[in-house]
Amino acid sequence: MLKKLLLGGLGAALILTAGILLGHFGIQRGLTTPGWIQDVTQDVDEELIQKFISEVDNLEIQENLRELTKVPHMATTPGDEKTVQYMLKRWQDPDTGLDRAWREEYLVYLSFPDPKTPNKVTVESPTGKVLYTARKTEKPYGQDQENPDVVQPYAAYSPPGHPKGKLVYANQGKPSDYLYLNQTLELQGTIAITRYGGAGRAQKAINAAPYGVIGVLVYTDPRDINDGKMSDITETYPNSWYMPPSGVERGSFNTQYGDMLTPYLAAKDDTYRISPSKITGIPPIPTQPIGFEDAYALICNLGGLPAPNEWQGAFNCTYNLGGPGFEPTSNFNDSQVKLDIYNRGEIKNSSNVMGVIRGSVEPDRYVIYGNHRDSWVHGAIDPSSGTSVMLEVTRVLGRMVKQGKWRPRRSIIFGSWGAEEFGLIGSAEYSEEYYSKLSERSVAYINVDISVFANATLRASGSPSAQSVILKASQQVKIPGSESTSVYDNWIRYFNRSSPAYGVIPNVGFLTGAGSDYAAFIHFLGVTSMDISYTYDRTKTSARIYPAYHTAYDTFDYASKFIDPGFTSHQTVARTAGNVLMRLADSLLLPFNCSDYAETLEGYLSKALELYTDGLAVRNISIEPLKVAVYKFRSASASLDKMIRDSDLANETPLKVRRINDQLMLLDRAFLDPVAFPDQYGFRHVIWASSNAGVPTFPGLADAYSRAASSGLDVDWDETHRQLSVLSQAILGAAYTLEEVI
Repeated sequence: MLKKLLLGGLGAALILTAGILLGHFGIQRGLTTPGWIQDVTQDVDEELIQKFISEVDNLEIQENLRELTKVPHMATTPGDEKTVQYMLKRWQDPDTGLDRAWREEYLVYLSFPDPKTPNKVTVESPTGKVLYTARKTEKPYGQDQENPDVVQPYAAYSPPGHPKGKLVYANQGKPSDYLYLNQTLELQGTIAITRYGGAGRAQKAINAAPYGVIGVLVYTDPRDINDGKMSDITETYPNSWYMPPSGVERGSFNTQYGDMLTPYLAAKDDTYRISPSKITGIPPIPTQPIGFEDAYALICNLGGLPAPNEWQGAFNCTYNLGGPGFEPTSNFNDSQVKLDIYNRGEIKNSSNVMGVIRGSVEPDRYVIYGNHRDSWVHGAIDPSSGTSVMLEVTRVLGRMVKQGKWRPRRSIIFGSWGAEEFGLIGSAEYSEEYYSKLSERSVAYINVDISVFANATLRASGSPSAQSVILKASQQVKIPGSESTSVYDNWIRYFNRSSPAYGVIPNVGFLTGAGSDYAAFIHFLGVTSMDISYTYDRTKTSARIYPAYHTAYDTFDYASKFIDPGFTSHQTVARTAGNVLMRLADSLLLPFNCSDYAETLEGYLSKALELYTDGLAVRNISIEPLKVAVYKFRSASASLDKMIRDSDLANETPLKVRRINDQLMLLDRAFLDPVAFPDQYGFRHVIWASSNAGVPTFPGLADAYSRAASSGLDVDWDETHRQLSVLSQAILGAAYTLEEVI
């Protein structure tokens, strides 16, 4: 019995001791915070952002640009393949590269001139004698223009043909321009000469064809791009940044983006393709761009009545409309203009180069940074200024990752898009191929295409919710040559607006069209997007874009002498865009502000009420649902903002942070309507769709109302009512996504 008691006591003691030890170490273990907690609650590291800013090197950007512009690199050419290899080499570098880099291929429909039979523009006498021939190539001022791979100026996607007719001057080729001409002249069988600007490239021919015009010439007037300067001896390149007389702006003459044979499908080898004959939105008649020295010879010999004052350009002659045809007293008298166009369509392999830095906490959330790689010729500014900046951003971030000093919270995807110049093709095909994944996981898209138009100030456009992160980044970067003036302070001097919430702030524009690779992300996918660059002082030049745009003069020499000597503006853009990128990738709470979106919607509503209330009321259409929707959106935004302010997110469940981030991330998605604009490929965002109305308000409503007010047709007023309902319900639906639960 005693033995049993002793053994029992010993056992109890052992059990008690074990319990105490287990309890002690269990408590100690419980008091130790798991490592993942710190990772999950980590916010953006301001010291790392400052380290990034300090390490961005202007000389590295300069050398990037020098390498990228050695040869012309039009999409799918051998020069383009050289840039593919260069991007892969850089992004696969063991010391400064990314986690992974690869290429993605698409078979896309492009348009090229015939290298053996160049396009030609001539003036022919009634007997067929050639009295004048426009330049087939631009005048060389150095070896860059003499490179045999410089493509002759042409209008991509213009059909081939040989139209001949009397010449007329059609200003900018807008619908109103042809309407005016048609009231004065017989346009059937004529050739029209038009200036760049006012209407899209393809629209100049699309607008002309219904009036019987059989061919279109396009040129850049010195008034629109050169501040009137015309002499290459003293005034234009190579003496300044202005376009020389023989300079020709190449371009893609189409109105839609993405591969035109595979709409809404990625252009792979086995993808269904429509017939080229079914393509819409391209010139129905032969079209050719020319330099202003040739346009001068044609326009200054035109007969007929003087064109309106607003149609006059920089030439030292009166711009006449044409008789149609030339002035009887000119050397061209009864002659006609002939276009010989030999363009042809081809399906070619185009490459995107992709790279990724994998996120440590939320690898399934993507911040995407992109720019296209292809150019029309050497493309120093468009697009290689942006590619040079992107390579410097990846060099600095890649090295931080390789050295173990940093890894982003979210994954960062870099895209070097192919065939952008032909219609934003590489980025559009990427968005189509990975539609589901990108729709579910993309946080934001940053576009830096032409990073530096000139060296005066920052310019940025984007979704309203992204305004705050762009402004924050701009406050932390100094302008070139100053240790005290921030990009923000400099920017506000050039472009500003008055905000009801903030007072006077830099003006962040809107992404209302399809000007660059952000189009597929904002319009098709509904991903919060932005476009960042440096630009010029609008008080010192009226140039609609930098003058060497899409010409053979857009070279390293041009960029380094006239656009950004020292490459410090490139450096400033890299610092600003990289700052935005790191904040989007690293912030615990996404740096988006939905109340800024509410402010934009309220501004658009105010303009809509001013313009449309009375006209809609006459048709018994109430605009009240739109007012209610915008009010609801403002209320929901304010509630979400208050909940965020009242939360200590670093000490709350990660699921709450994830939930709020999803609300912020998916906000632009809530404005998508796949059937709102059935005739416009890829435009589904009811706030930012492309518009022809020219009114700062909701695009679908503006266009529909404009058509209805012009035609008076019941069918057009019905469409206006439909657009109003689509818009109201989209805004209301977006408001619902900002509420906590149903």
